[in-house]
Amino acid sequence: MHIHQLLTACSAALLLSYAPAAAAETIGSVDTVFKLLGPDHKIVVDAYDDPKVTGVTCYVSRAKTGGIKGGLGLAEDRSEASINCQATGPISFAAPIKQQEEVFTERSSLLFKRLRVVRMVDAARNTLVYMTYSDRVIEGSPQNSVAAVPVPRSTPIPLR
Repeated sequence: MHIHQLLTACSAALLLSYAPAAAAETIGSVDTVFKLLGPDHKIVVDAYDDPKVTGVTCYVSRAKTGGIKGGLGLAEDRSEASINCQATGPISFAAPIKQQEEVFTERSSLLFKRLRVVRMVDAARNTLVYMTYSDRVIEGSPQNSVAAVPVPRSTPIPLR
């Protein structure tokens, strides 16, 4: 990679790191490795309400690196994550939604990696499909997880 391409990628990463992330509510966590200095390594479970679909909440579990680097926010978290989305109330749509769009994003390293959740619509089955994955500026991760939320046939999914 040429230095110009690397600088462009770094600039893009800095700009993306300032993009607002969806508000997550931490449900809980478990320690996985004790660290003498700084916080322990852990698995964190966060809840995200879909901002465009009332009544759907996604629960994402992911690794959170501890230690001194983790405590300072300088560590790079692992790329694995798991997702489970559920109807937590009556499902409704304030406006038509896209066939596919990113609904949540959160930084998982200082500059280069983000955890993302994308919503897709399976119109034939009247189902919302959510996929979580991690990406990097240079290369993506094939690690992913999928969850599906069936929408009652009495509430057709409005597409734009």
